[in-house]
Amino acid sequence: KQWYQRRVAITAGDPARDKRFTGTVKLRHVPKKNYKICIIGDERHIDEAKQLGYDCKSAEDLKKLNKNKKLVKKLAKNYDAFMASDGLIKQIPRILGPGLNKAGKFPTSLSHQENMEEKVETVKKTIKFQMKKVLCLSVAVGNVSMETDELNANIMLAVNFLVSLLKKNWQNVRSLNIKSTMGKPHRIY
Repeated sequence: KQWYQRRVAITAGDPARDKRFTGTVKLRHVPKKNYKICIIGDERHIDEAKQLGYDCKSAEDLKKLNKNKKLVKKLAKNYDAFMASDGLIKQIPRILGPGLNKAGKFPTSLSHQENMEEKVETVKKTIKFQMKKVLCLSVAVGNVSMETDELNANIMLAVNFLVSLLKKNWQNVRSLNIKSTMGKPHRIY
């Protein structure tokens, strides 16, 4: 399955000296088609997840991993995102160790008052910008089966949000490229 990535080259001073930033933005349309999500929950959330057809795990299932780094890494690799019951979320680092956090997939909190389907849809539409040591970012903003209007809406939202995170806004952007998984990059700025 192919999806579109937006690559951004940023001109900034020294990345070691400049502030790193992270930000999340909710797009209008789900960028990835086969988005796998895992619900880590109490009995009520697990029953609801099974009814809706989502993969789910209990705290007992996680304890069986025994903080084994390889198994936690494998779990993180199998899913695009995790959601956890708000009662369990504090216990997850204690049960699994830092593996999910290192993979950038720490679970999103899920309370019993929230509609699980809506919350899952929100998580699927959310993309994360993380600027670390390198001055280049890539994020998935859409897939090749999306309509042009849907793709444009996602790209505009993502670009404007990213620019708002930068210290000097557009002056920090060196180039913007759109690229499908197998295709050539197209420069748009």
